[in-house]
Amino acid sequence: MSKKDSKPSAQNEGKLSRRKFLGAAAATATGAAALGFPAIAKAVAPVSLRFQSTWPAKDIFHEYAVDFAGKVNAMSGKELRIEVLPAGAVVKAFDLLDAVSKGTLDGGHGVVAYWYGKNSAVALWGSGPAFGMDPNMLLAWHYYGGGKELLDEIYRDLNLDVVSMLYGPMPTQPFGWFKKPVSNAEQMKGLKFRTVGLAVDIYKDLGCAVNPLPGGEIVPALDRGLLDAAEFNNASSDNLLGFPDVAKVCMLQSFHQPSEQFEVLFNKKKYDSLNAEHKAIIKHALEAASADMSWKAIDRYSKDYIDMSTRKGVKFYKTLDAILRKQLAAWDKIMATKSAENPSFKKVLDSMRTFAARAARWQNDTNVDYKMAYNHFFAKKKG
Repeated sequence: MSKKDSKPSAQNEGKLSRRKFLGAAAATATGAAALGFPAIAKAVAPVSLRFQSTWPAKDIFHEYAVDFAGKVNAMSGKELRIEVLPAGAVVKAFDLLDAVSKGTLDGGHGVVAYWYGKNSAVALWGSGPAFGMDPNMLLAWHYYGGGKELLDEIYRDLNLDVVSMLYGPMPTQPFGWFKKPVSNAEQMKGLKFRTVGLAVDIYKDLGCAVNPLPGGEIVPALDRGLLDAAEFNNASSDNLLGFPDVAKVCMLQSFHQPSEQFEVLFNKKKYDSLNAEHKAIIKHALEAASADMSWKAIDRYSKDYIDMSTRKGVKFYKTLDAILRKQLAAWDKIMATKSAENPSFKKVLDSMRTFAARAARWQNDTNVDYKMAYNHFFAKKKG
């Protein structure tokens, strides 16, 4: 046979190549089956979670809830999806905790102070002067000083099947919105006033008749005369909710809620069913949302503060130091009374006090007086 005759034809080469390919593919499939792997990967259905906030759809607080969900959704690559509904879509704002615990909702966004009626101790995460800690320091105590473990213990004792995560330090909340400036503590006596949490007890000590309404009900109540005065939270929320339409005086600075933060809740069974990667995404999305919320708050609150003072005729006044001292004196009485009534209240207070003794001392000694620099550059010069 000649060398020419010994070479395979092009047609035969094609047949051999196809046989080789098919044989290799069959071997691969057989090997995969032997190892227990499917030849074709099946798509995994995304995990969908239905949340509700405790805020009206137009409030910046609901926007923060949507921001958190958006971060989770983006980081998960569509494998985990959180949908956030506004307050009232499924349950009323103050019914959120029970709805999440029962599984009516997979999760929610609110504040711990709203559950004050279940155990007064939970209101310490937001109400009262927190032994001089600002909101970011209170979050530091929560995650590094034992606060989280105490809150989890309280929820377990209440038979609430939830996972709680705190984030988003809020700036100091105003003393309140009034028809005229408050020039002394005597003017608070007899006022029909709105607040929530342990702040209820502080304002009662000042002589107010307190009604703890949800955020969306405050302005209508002021408009109808069911309230004489009220506090909610911040310049953006207050502006959007319509406070400037029913009151033109806002008293700034207060010890009733200078250290509050947000709470993200999950139904525990639903959360425990998530894989480790999804839980990690939620954790880091929460941390990112906390920082982003802080930055957005500075930008938006300052814009709305200027808008209300320049365009809507609102007059802002600093709450007198004499009134602030009365708040602190009221807090002394509240701590003593609640601690005697509720062992968990005392346990939380003791933990918070221990952390604040060193952390607040460090912060007060370390931070410069920023107001001095602001006045240097912006205060009107005399002479």
